[in-house]
Formats: sequence, C-alpha cells, structure tokens
Amino acid sequence: MTPGARVHAAIEILDAIAEGVAAERALTGWARRSRFAGSKDRAAVRDHVFQALRCWRSYACLGGAETGRGRMIGALRAEGIDPATLFTGEGHAPEPLSAAECAVGTPPVTDADRLDLQPWLVSRFQASLGADAETAAMALRARAPVTLRVNLRKTNVAEALRVLADDGIVAVPLDDVNTALQVTENPRKVAMSAAYQDGLVELQDSASQWAMQTIDLPRGARILDYCAGGGGKALALAARLEAEVYAHDADSARMKDLPARAERAGVQIGQLEAAELQSAAPFDLVLCDAPCSGSGTWRRAPEAKWRLTEADLARLLDVQAEILDAAATLVGPGGRLVYATCSVLREENEQQIARFAERHSGWMVGTVARLPISADGDGFFVAHLLRE
Repeated sequence: MTPGARVHAAIEILDAIAEGVAAERALTGWARRSRFAGSKDRAAVRDHVFQALRCWRSYACLGGAETGRGRMIGALRAEGIDPATLFTGEGHAPEPLSAAECAVGTPPVTDADRLDLQPWLVSRFQASLGADAETAAMALRARAPVTLRVNLRKTNVAEALRVLADDGIVAVPLDDVNTALQVTENPRKVAMSAAYQDGLVELQDSASQWAMQTIDLPRGARILDYCAGGGGKALALAARLEAEVYAHDADSARMKDLPARAERAGVQIGQLEAAELQSAAPFDLVLCDAPCSGSGTWRRAPEAKWRLTEADLARLLDVQAEILDAAATLVGPGGRLVYATCSVLREENEQQIARFAERHSGWMVGTVARLPISADGDGFFVAHLLRE
C-alpha cells in the first residue's frame, strides 16, 4: 500500500469508530476486507487510527471537520505535512482536497480541543492535578512506551537484554524500577522473541512494576490479587517474593491465560472462585487493582477517553468502594490492603481512600503515592491500608 492508501484506510476506520463501532472491531473488519494489506501496512494503518483517537478533537480542529477525512487532514497538518501530497486520488489515495478544505482548519483554542479531553473531564483533570493537569493531558496525546518486566526468578537484567538483542530487540533499563526495560527498537517483535516465549520477560508498564515493588512481605506470606484480570501483578509479586500467591477476578474468564503465563514464568499462582475466598482467608495482603477510568493509560487505549461518561465514572466509584469493603474482610489482623488504580483522577484515588477510612475503624492509612504520566510509564496510584 502507498502512504496515501494507508491514510485512506485510516479514514474509513475512523468514520466507523465515529459511528459507534469499537476501534478494534473496526480495525479487524478492515483487515479482513483488505487481504492485500501486508503486516507493515496493517501496523501503519493502526498507528494512524490510534494517533487520531489520541488527538480526536485537536485533529478535527486542524482538519476543519469532525470526520475521518477531516481528522486525517488535521493529523498531517499537525506533523507539518501538506495534506495535498497524500490526498492525490491516485493509487487508492484519498481524493484531492477541495478549495473549501484548503480554506478551513485552525489550531485548537478551547481547553477541551487543545488538551484533547471531553469538556467535563477538563475540570476533573484540573481539580485532580492542579498545575500538572495540562502536562498530563498533553502526555496522553503521544504514543505510550513499550515496557518489559524482567523475571528475576529466571534471569537478570543483563541477560534479558542480551537475549532480546539476539532477536533484534533493543531495550534500555529504567533507573527508578530495577526490573523495567523500555523497548526502543522493534517492539512488535517482543511477543515472538525467545526472551518472552521462555518467560524471561513480561510486558508490564513501569508504573505498575513500581507499585508492586512498594510491597514487601516476609517469606511465606499469603497474598491475594483480588481483581487479577490477566494476572500481570500477581505474576510480578510471585516472581519477586517467596510467598503464596492467589488470584481472583469477578470474571474468571479474564484469568484463562494465567496458568500458561505462570508456567512460562516458573511461578505458582492459585486461582480462587468467589465462593472459595472466605474459606481461604485470612491473607497477609490483599491487592485491589480496581476497575477505574484508566485515565493514566489513555494513550494506550485512547478510545476509552471518549467513551467514558460522567455516569460511568459515578458507577466506577461505587464499584471501587464495594471492592474495598469486600476485600477488607479477607485481610488478617496486622495485614495489609493495597489499593491501586491506573487513574490520575483524585476522586478515584485519594478521595476513595479517605472515604474508606471514614467507613472503617481499625485501619491505618500507610504509604500513599502516585506516579505521573511520563515518557517512562503510565499514570498510577497506590495506597497501603494497614489493619490494626
């Protein structure tokens, strides 16, 4: 495919997304209809689509229209590329720009357009982050880094870097997290690399790794990952601590790949259904990586930034509180409840912890920390609640 044809494909997919089709479904549908597209073509089209999602409002301003075509015109203008060089109508490229399209398109002015946030979220960001709100919102407009966790149960950082290099993957260690490697060349090769297939590394953002490294427990401690999802955090804890690690999720199907991942990593993780939790308790530590807005990760899943509603956020706050209340009953005396989100919104984080403390006596708030959205990792929040 020519560069113009890739832009044309992105326009088609963005229009489908604007009509309500999920981004992944729209991309998959296009790929099935376009068997001629090679792997590099599919990757390039995907990059166009996801970058346009990150900059949904500002690209529409620059392109002069809230359409896939308008947004791709805006994307090229944002990169300093004259859209006329790709909108030629030749070789499946988009039709040339009309006189009207050449005349419209201006830089974004409002905070919502400039920061690429829904208008109701602008005030939430400002209330949560203060002077750092603009920096965080602008960071969400760029592509996220690809980060690996070195599995210290099987290898060390130097050896992991060597094995990755054998497959043409270049990575660099991150100073603040001793297991984190940021991939700088050939990130799409990671899943098929020997280092990944042999369990030497796992894909995990550095902020998530950092949060798990705030947890330190004696040998033989019992840990429950209460909202395990795919089990990434349970795997990180099992690799670092000599502990009994268990995983649970309200939707057990989310954990279907965990046994294979644990075997690959050389660790043991038990899975518990809801009916088994009380009999398996008490635990020395219960981790609640709660469902949240994901606002610290929106550059990875930019569609979520536009799908979230105020009603959705209100429901998430209720769910988070319910999870904390339920998980607290599983923590033994002197144990710890660790609450984490990949959100930057204060109402999901500090305010949620304050409300828990108001509801429950006999608990002390310990470590509370957040990481900003940065070139190294996602926005993340973690709080340790200690049972007296």
